[in-house]
Amino acid sequence: MARKKPMDGDFLMFNVVYEDGSLSSNRKVPTAELDGVKDTATARAIIEAQDREIAEKSGRPRGRVKSIDRAGRK
Repeated sequence: MARKKPMDGDFLMFNVVYEDGSLSSNRKVPTAELDGVKDTATARAIIEAQDREIAEKSGRPRGRVKSIDRAGRK
């Protein structure tokens, strides 16, 4: 069985639900840009900026973000 890479402490992971019902799991947000573990407003802005950059490169726009939650650890 393959080993998973250890998580780098420099990122927090978030699950994003879009208005069309699609889910994007484990989106990385740098902790240096957040004001704390519960700073979902800044994380949302960062993820929306990531989505715009991805859409620009791929030519396929993402839907609007409906909700964002910090991904849980097992």
